[in-house]
Order: sequence, then structure tokens, then C-alpha cells
Amino acid sequence: MHHQPIVSLDDGAMVGVEALVRWRRSESELVYPDQFIPVAEETGIIVFLGLWVLREACRTMVRWQREFPRDPSLTVAVNVSARQFAQHDFVEQVSRVLAETGIRPDTLKLEITESVSMMDTEYTVEVLTQLQRLGVCVSIDDFGTGYSSLAYLHSFPMDTLKIDRSFVAQLDRGEQGRQIVGTIMNLARDLKIRVIAEGAETSEHVEELKTLGCDFAQGYYFSRPVEPAVISGLLAADPELAGSARGSECDALPA
Repeated sequence: MHHQPIVSLDDGAMVGVEALVRWRRSESELVYPDQFIPVAEETGIIVFLGLWVLREACRTMVRWQREFPRDPSLTVAVNVSARQFAQHDFVEQVSRVLAETGIRPDTLKLEITESVSMMDTEYTVEVLTQLQRLGVCVSIDDFGTGYSSLAYLHSFPMDTLKIDRSFVAQLDRGEQGRQIVGTIMNLARDLKIRVIAEGAETSEHVEELKTLGCDFAQGYYFSRPVEPAVISGLLAADPELAGSARGSECDALPA
């Protein structure tokens, strides 16, 4: 497991992390998701891998919440694959993990992509409603890269939109890129949900996102995905993350 901090753009404090899985083939070799997740999806192994990630992410977050109490509490975001989401007992799986780990439901954020959410909108609304009853938060990940129907989007019980990194990368390259992010921000405000921007890599990105009223961001400007021990060190050292994880021993790690 690796984790990438999610930072409040209001005060620079780490408010949570996104859990990311790596395959450690040997002491010196890490295999990244783009090399094994497609195979896991195709074979169905992703269902078991995803459940393991969910359980481990929750266990780790419970430990951090105890060691580094905050108000509001730290949160953990976990990606949910299409195959996972389609499991008839997916909500039951989540409920069991909540009970096993003891994590507060409102500090767990499950991330589904636009494409997953629109595969079967009636099923999506039903599952998201059940997750909401558990107290779990839901994010629409990589927003803007898939097909979505605004007629359904407003009816999905969700808490957060995550702006895809491809749009954030355009913020310092002209007015058009800024307008796209601004349009997503306006949509989120209309839906009364918060926004996380992925791929914030420069101070210019961060300043533009602040100007546009974005709530949170994650990206290399703050920290690359790092091992749990590095996150523990960041939390212990300083509540304000900005700049503290750059130049670390994990600089070679891709997202």
C-alpha cells in the first residue's frame, strides 16, 4: 500500500489520503497499477485485490486516527473497480470491513469513475443510497473524462467530485483550461458537493485552484504516493503539508 496526501487548499493541512496499491515483485522492484490492474480486471482477481486494499486502507487509517487525532478526522479514499461495484454483495462487503476495522464510516470515501457510475444508473443510485445509509462517503473520480448524464448525476448520493489531472495540467496553459475547471467548479457548487483536484504539480496550479474556489487538492506539488511510514512522519512533523514531502526518497515513484 502507498498513500497520496489530500490537502486543504484553505490552510495547507493534510485532511486525508488516497490509498493506492503497488505490487512489490522484489526488494528493489515495484510494479505500478497500469501494469497489473488491467489483467486483474480481466481475470476477476480485482474483486479480491480490491477487498484487500479496502480492508488494509481502513486498518491503516484507524491507526493514524488514533495516533494523530484531528477535528475533523483524517479520511481515506479507496478506488472501487467496475467489477467490485457490480458485485451483488458489494455493500455487504463494505459493511463487514467497517465492522472488522472499526473505522468511522464518514471517514471512508469510496471512489467510482464516471464510466462505472453510468453503466447502470438505477443500480448505481441503489448502491450509492445503501452506502449513504452506512454513513460512507462517495466520490466521482476522474470527473470530466467519461460520459455522464447530468440528469442522473444530480440524483446520485455523492459527496465529492474529483477533477481529473488532465484538466488541472491545463491551468497554466491558457484561459481555455481555466474555463473547463471553472465550469466543473460551478457544477459542483450547484450540486452542493466538494471538489478535489488531482494532479496539482506546480505552485501555479495550486494558486489557480485557490482562485477558482477549489476545496482540496492532491499531486506532486504536495507529495508523491509514499509508503505508510512516510505519511506517519508527515503527520507527526507538521500539520501543514505543503512542500514537506517534496524532495523525499520517494521522488522516483510515479502516481
